[in-house]
Amino acid sequence: WPIESREVVNIDQVRTVEIGYRSNVKNEMLRESLMLTDDENIVDLQFAVQYLIKDPKDFLFVDRAPEETVRQVAESAMREIVGRNKMDFVLYEGRAEIATRARSLTQLILDRYRTGITISQLTLQNIQPPEQVQSAFDDAVKAGQDRERLKNEAEAYANDVVPRARGFASRLKEEAEGYQQSVIANAEGEANRFSQIVTQYAKAPQVTRERIYLDTMQSVMNNTTKVIVDQKGNSLLYLPLDKLQQIVSQPYAGAPESLSPSPAVAPAAASDPRSRDAFRSRDREDRP
Repeated sequence: WPIESREVVNIDQVRTVEIGYRSNVKNEMLRESLMLTDDENIVDLQFAVQYLIKDPKDFLFVDRAPEETVRQVAESAMREIVGRNKMDFVLYEGRAEIATRARSLTQLILDRYRTGITISQLTLQNIQPPEQVQSAFDDAVKAGQDRERLKNEAEAYANDVVPRARGFASRLKEEAEGYQQSVIANAEGEANRFSQIVTQYAKAPQVTRERIYLDTMQSVMNNTTKVIVDQKGNSLLYLPLDKLQQIVSQPYAGAPESLSPSPAVAPAAASDPRSRDAFRSRDREDRP
């Protein structure tokens, strides 16, 4: 007297509340672990909350079931956080962020309820799709990985082909511009030359015509290896200019051999009746 009873609270003890499982992750509590994401997919999420008592008075006399309160508040906070994010974010890159935000929200709600509890740590034990759709989800994940792989291969191919195509296009453009400048310059040169010829033709038409004829014949003969000469008797004389050019182009190996006619040409000339008729008609014309 005057104290009827007492309760000793260990404020240094770290207490743990499990949500979505009991003692082992294989012992699932689906009613707690199944949660809906923002893209309307279901995930199976199991986590644990560790907490300390910061105010024994509030812990004992304000809340009638502190451990159950922590479980319900943590589950509610986690459902809110998961419901605001996509499934891929929850399963992969957003685990640490989700745990941090859920811990902060749980602590905020517990302080509002005056439970006298401090959340020391919130640990995500397991996050996966429901077992009933695990195989389908694995197929979807594999398809996504294949998509990323093909996308990377396509980008690598594009990075290889596009620069070469651009370089080829640039080279074609430069060649076209060069050809354009060359054509324009040649056209301008031809136009200027024609203007000069017109001026000279106005001064001396006959001389200009003969000069144009001689220049044209010279340019034609420079690319011709065979010449046929028409004589008065309508007999044609064949001049083997290609053979003569070969003889002239051969190195000097002695005067008699280099100046001797080609054996392939002499018989042809001797055996040609038109050539004999031409020589006979020329002899008759030379006689007095």
